[in-house]
Amino acid sequence: MKLARGSVLLVASHNPGKVREIDDLLAPYGIETKGAAELGLDEPEETANTFAENALLKARAAADASGLIALADDSGLAVTALGGAPGIYSARWAGPNKDFSIAMTRVERELRAKQTKDASAKFVCVLALAEPKGDAQIFEGEVQGTLTFPPRGNKGFGYDPIFVADGMTQTFGEIDPARKHAMSHRARAFAKFVDALGLARQ
Repeated sequence: MKLARGSVLLVASHNPGKVREIDDLLAPYGIETKGAAELGLDEPEETANTFAENALLKARAAADASGLIALADDSGLAVTALGGAPGIYSARWAGPNKDFSIAMTRVERELRAKQTKDASAKFVCVLALAEPKGDAQIFEGEVQGTLTFPPRGNKGFGYDPIFVADGMTQTFGEIDPARKHAMSHRARAFAKFVDALGLARQ
């Protein structure tokens, strides 16, 4: 599968923060992005049991509905002491209004209930690239870290304000987005995507 400079890539997400982050990552390669909401596409129900299966489900649905090559991201926070939760349910923990302050409060509450000092966690990202009625490819990335409370920073989205990557002192919500893009779970999956497609920077 190839993406030429000037191609339009559909980002199969209704999350504006995620669409913006993927758009920022793709900008240096001359790829134009459009979000699923921008094209009025329905958001498919995530019925699979893994990040990879959910990403594929979303990418294939968006590609088939739009006729465009589609990139879907399924990602989330996996907390060690919570058995990997919220995991694939990361967005659902934020409720119907995608209020991640609710989700972060729940993580803190459930960790306290465990009476554990283990605050280790990781962000996981799986990218799925699908052609309309055609092939699909998967790219995975993750970043290890620890959780901190209360949340700090408003530069990211999702669980970023409670996540401190290994070797850092600031949360993903506090650091400059460009710095996050260089080392996040999404950036690591994206690097594999760029390599596989042979994309070249402008």
